[in-house]
Amino acid sequence: MGAVSDTLTDPLLGRVIDGRYEVRERIAAGGMATVYLAFDRRLERDIALKVMHRHLEVDPNSREFVARFRREAKAAARLTHPGIVRVYDQGVDDDVSYLTMEYVDGENLREVLAHHGTLPLGEALTTVEHVLDALASAHRLGLVHQDVKPENVLIDSEGRPRVADFGLARAVTEVTSSTSGTILGTVAYLGPELISNGVSDARTDVYAAGVLLYELVTGRQPHTGTTPIQVATKHVHDDVPAPSSVVAWLPPEIDDLVAALTARDPEVRPQDAGAALQLMRRTRGLLDEPTLDRQADPPSGSTAVVEDGDATAVLDAASPGSTVALPIGLGHPFPAVGAELETIPDDDPEAREPQRNERRAGWWIAAVLVALLVLGGGGLWWYNSIGPGAYTTVPSVVNESEANATAIIKGVGLTPEVERTFDDEVPEGFVISADPGAQERVLNDAVVTITVSDGPRMTDVPTLVGSTQDDAEDSLKELELPLGDVTETYSDTVPEGEVMSTSPEAGETVRHDTAVSLEVSGGPAPIDFPEVTGMTEEEATAQLEDEYALTVEVVRERTDAADKGIVFAQSPEAGAGGHRLDTVTITVSDGPPLVTIEDYVGMDYEAGVSAARSAGLTVSTSGRWGILSAQDTIVDQSLNPGQQVERGTTIVLIYN
Repeated sequence: MGAVSDTLTDPLLGRVIDGRYEVRERIAAGGMATVYLAFDRRLERDIALKVMHRHLEVDPNSREFVARFRREAKAAARLTHPGIVRVYDQGVDDDVSYLTMEYVDGENLREVLAHHGTLPLGEALTTVEHVLDALASAHRLGLVHQDVKPENVLIDSEGRPRVADFGLARAVTEVTSSTSGTILGTVAYLGPELISNGVSDARTDVYAAGVLLYELVTGRQPHTGTTPIQVATKHVHDDVPAPSSVVAWLPPEIDDLVAALTARDPEVRPQDAGAALQLMRRTRGLLDEPTLDRQADPPSGSTAVVEDGDATAVLDAASPGSTVALPIGLGHPFPAVGAELETIPDDDPEAREPQRNERRAGWWIAAVLVALLVLGGGGLWWYNSIGPGAYTTVPSVVNESEANATAIIKGVGLTPEVERTFDDEVPEGFVISADPGAQERVLNDAVVTITVSDGPRMTDVPTLVGSTQDDAEDSLKELELPLGDVTETYSDTVPEGEVMSTSPEAGETVRHDTAVSLEVSGGPAPIDFPEVTGMTEEEATAQLEDEYALTVEVVRERTDAADKGIVFAQSPEAGAGGHRLDTVTITVSDGPPLVTIEDYVGMDYEAGVSAARSAGLTVSTSGRWGILSAQDTIVDQSLNPGQQVERGTTIVLIYN
C-alpha cells in the first residue's frame, strides 16, 4: 500500500493523544516509530509527535528499540542548544507510547541530497560545522548521539541545520556492548569500533560526521553494499576513500580532513566534536572562495547501496538511512595480510605433493616478507604516528574558552597546561596565547602552555576625600589608577585644595585602567563687597552675614555725619573684590561727638557763659549770694573740667 493510502487509513489521524495533542498529519515513518504533525491544544502550537510502532512495544525481542525510545526523551531533555531539536514531553496514552518534540518546518539533509545530489563545498562545510557544534554541546554533557546521518539533520525555514533524534544517545562512559549482543545504528555511518567491539564514545560521532561530509560533497556514501553486513565489514576493514577519488577537483585539504575524521583507529581521530569543529574551521581557512563555491555534479547513476527493507532486522537489507541492528564483532579494524593460494587439482596425486611443497615454501617466503613489511612498516607507522617519534601540529586555540582550548589540545594528543594573567582585551576565561604557537610541529604528548585571561585587573578605589589634591594623585599612582578630570568647586566648608569627592566613589571595585575623577575645593567663592553704608547696623550685618557669609566686625564712632545706629563707613569699600568668609568692618554712628568740659572758674561772667555755649552746652547761671551777687566773676561750675558730655548737656555756672 502506498504512502497516501497509508495516511488515509492511519487510525491516529484526527485522534487526540493524552487529551492534549491533536494528530493532524503524518510526516515520516521509520523502522521504530512514526512522526506526526500534531497540535498542542494546551499551549496552542504545532509540535512533532513521535509514536512508537505498536508491534515493537509488545515484541519481547524488541526491548532494545523500546529502551531507545524511552532514552531519547531523557537524553534530549538535557540538551539546550539552538542546533538541537528540543524534546518537550514523553508519555503513554493507552496503546500509544509517544514523545513530543519541537516541530521544525523544513526538510532533512537526505531530502536535500535527493533534490540536489550534492552541496557546494563551502555549504557542506558550514552544514557539518553546525552539526559538530551541536554535537559538541552534547559531548560536553557526556552524551554521544550515535546515529548521525542526513535523516537526522533537519534544515529549518531559515536554512539552519538542526540535529534531531537522540534515540541512540548514551553516556560517553557507556562503552560496553549491549547484553543482547547487537548494536543499533545506521550502517552507512557506524564507526569501526562500534561494529567490532560495540564500543562507542564521542569519536564515534566524529566518524559519522566525516562520512556525512563525504556524502555531502560527493553525493554518495563511502562504503556501500547489498547487505548491512557487507557495508559494516567495509567500515571495519577499508579506509574511507579520498573524496577526490570521486570528485577530482576537490583539494587535498578536504581529503586530509575526511581522513582525519574517519580514521578507523579512533585514537587517531579528533577526540570529540569540539576538536573536530576546530579542525574543520582551520581547513576552511586554507581554501579560497572559488573552491568553496564549487559544487560536484550529482552522481550519474545509483551507487551500490543497501536496498530498502525492514529497519529492525538483524541481517536483512535496509535503506541507506535506516537504523539497523547488527551483531557485535563482525571483524577487527585492521585487515589481515595474505595471498590467494593456487588450487591444485585433485586428479593429479603425483603432481600434488611437489606443488604442495613448492607452495609451502613460497608461502613461508611470502609470510616472512609480509611479516617483515608489517613489522618494519607497521613499526615505522607506529613510531611516526602514535609512538615516541610522532609529531603533531599545535592547533589554534587563541580566543577559545579555556574548556574548549584544553579539549582541542587534548583532541590532537597534546597536554595542556594553564597559566593565568590579567588582560584588558581578552574576556575572562578565554585564551590569550599559546606556547608553542598555532601550526608549530611538536611531539605527541608535548605540553602546550595556554595563557588564559583573568579579565582586566580590578582594584578598589581608595578613600581620597579629605586629602590634598597632591596626596590624592600620589595615591592613585601607587595603585596604577589613572587620574581623570579634576573639577574645582567653591566651598564655604572645605579648605581650598582639599578633595571633596571622587568618581567612582571610594570602595568601588573597578578595572585598573578606570580613570578616577576628583572634585577639589576651590575654597570660598569670590565676591564683590556690597554697599552697606546708610543702613542700620542690623540691616548691614544681616546682608553681609546671610547673603555673603562674611564675618562682620563693628566699629562705633561718634559723628555728626550720621544719626546714631547708622553705618557711615565700611572696609573694604563697596565694589572691592574678596571672598566669602572674608572679614568686613563697618563703622556705625554712636551719635554726635562728645563735648569736653572746660574750666570756667575765674573767668569773667560774660566770657565764661559765651565759651560754654560755644562748646555746645546749655548754660544755666546762678548767683552765689542771690540777687546780691554782682555777676562779675564765675566762682564755680556744675560739671567738672575734662568731663565729656553730650552736646546740649546743661552746665550751671555760679558767679559772685
